[in-house]
Amino acid sequence: MAKGVVEVKDSTFEEEVLKAAEPVLVDFWAEWCGPCRMMAPVLEQIAQTYSGRMKVAKLNVDENPASAGAYGIMSIPTLILFKDGEVVERFVGFRPKLELERLIDAKL
Repeated sequence: MAKGVVEVKDSTFEEEVLKAAEPVLVDFWAEWCGPCRMMAPVLEQIAQTYSGRMKVAKLNVDENPASAGAYGIMSIPTLILFKDGEVVERFVGFRPKLELERLIDAKL
């Protein structure tokens, strides 16, 4: 897993995301997904930029179907921003870094 990006699983989702003290941006992705692979370096940069203010996590939808199903993930990549255990924003598809920062800043 990339520097600053945490891997979450169905078994750790509640603790790592829903009970987190800080906002958490979760990337719902899969190994075979081209746009998901394009998102990876963007998310590494986001993790460094927002270090100490927001956690960035990745959840592989193929390996963790319960969490993906619970949030109605139909296409990937889907990024969901959680704050105090609640969904505050949802983005579907690849987003460039500057656009993602603008969307995150509006919610933090």
